[in-house]
Amino acid sequence: MRSQEFGPSLEAQWVRVRARLKGEFGEAAYKSWLKPLTLVGVEDGTVRIAVPTRFMQDWVRQHYADRIKTLWRAENKLVRTVEVVVQPAAGVQAPAPVPATGSAQRPTASAAPARPAATPAGAAHGYAAPAIARSADDVEDFGAQLDPRFTFQSFVHGKSNEFAAAAARRVAEEAKVPFNPLFLYGGVGLGKTHLMHAIAWHIRKRNPQRRVLYLSAEKFMYQFIRAMRFKDTMSFKEQFRSVDVLLVDDVQFIAGKDATQEEFFHTFNALVDQNKQIVLSADKSPADLEGLEDRVRSRLGWGLVADIHPTTYELRLGILQSKAEKLGVAMPPKVLEFLAHKIVANIRELEGALNRIVAHSTLVGRPIGLESAQEVLHDLLRASDRRVTIEEIQKKVAEHFAIRLADMHSPRRARQVARPRQVAMYLAKQLTSRSLPEIGRKFGGRDHTTVMHAVRKIDELRAADAAFSEDVELLRRMLEA
Repeated sequence: MRSQEFGPSLEAQWVRVRARLKGEFGEAAYKSWLKPLTLVGVEDGTVRIAVPTRFMQDWVRQHYADRIKTLWRAENKLVRTVEVVVQPAAGVQAPAPVPATGSAQRPTASAAPARPAATPAGAAHGYAAPAIARSADDVEDFGAQLDPRFTFQSFVHGKSNEFAAAAARRVAEEAKVPFNPLFLYGGVGLGKTHLMHAIAWHIRKRNPQRRVLYLSAEKFMYQFIRAMRFKDTMSFKEQFRSVDVLLVDDVQFIAGKDATQEEFFHTFNALVDQNKQIVLSADKSPADLEGLEDRVRSRLGWGLVADIHPTTYELRLGILQSKAEKLGVAMPPKVLEFLAHKIVANIRELEGALNRIVAHSTLVGRPIGLESAQEVLHDLLRASDRRVTIEEIQKKVAEHFAIRLADMHSPRRARQVARPRQVAMYLAKQLTSRSLPEIGRKFGGRDHTTVMHAVRKIDELRAADAAFSEDVELLRRMLEA
């Protein structure tokens, strides 16, 4: 049976079918998924309908194909099946294949794949809608640039990060998804972003054909808002759901953003259903991230959760030695040891201190020594010296409430001990960069939920009791002095 056997009524039948679809599924679904469908023709009882992308083909097959067939059979009994095929829109040239080499470099401008020639949605109104990623290069352009310094080779291993580093390398090397998602968490400047970039670089080098997209959660939110504003959510969905590996940094920034969480939830599910790898990072574990919907939180913890602990002295010294070697600078061992002892907050601050010392020596022409390093870093060292520790908080609170320091770690639950302990936990959360699990471990190995309860309880008491609030504020000022 050929198209002509349907006679001139073929297009009319398609118009009626589309009208029924619009009435049943609504305006929003029709505009996003059904309006772009085009009738190709009929052959041997099979109606062929074209869609512009493979992602849309999968979606239409899964959600609408059966209903389209039913409606069309109601129009014409000769129709047996409906086939959904991919046929790029007119004016869109397919990208040239990426050569299967080990190089991670992008092609030159002359060899770059052609971009769509069709006018993007919204161009007539003076704005550019997000472009669909049709190749590995397009995916890279859509995400954030990768830092060439952040590779597995340049990552310095230690006890505090060995688990997270091993998990990241496994994800980068395995062809099949080993655990999904891989969730990396830890404080600021401990190496989460370094590992995310290293995964992306390694995958691109091993298999340039794989589409790898790295970006921050903030940029994900920006692209989503932009797509909604320009009424081009189809391009957004295609962009993110057509990748092979999605890496999203700092997912804590989508907390409290309901619409963004909703889209992230569906993107996550779509990629997992296709067995595509997802790697995420945050400053806290999924259980500790506030402002997330329960369904989002549960999915973040589906795969492997790997934490990066604060750096040890040995790791900081190793990082400084590696950095100095790359800079080609002969650093006196005493200077490196001094920095590793004094700057303990995070790796970025540590590397920044080293860069300042090297820059000062180069610009002023003064040899690097312990005395000159102290002069150059006087402000940084002063701030570091003022940094409060959990041990200091426990000691000061115990003295203030006249209890033993050992009570901070004991299992005693009497109110005269439990309340000061809660105050100390509250101040530890306010004045240090330690995570909730880390704070709990400092208080006799308590669970992070105990710390969360303590913080909420002290907040409630401060709101209800002005005298108690002044007491806590006095302790804070004494610790920060």
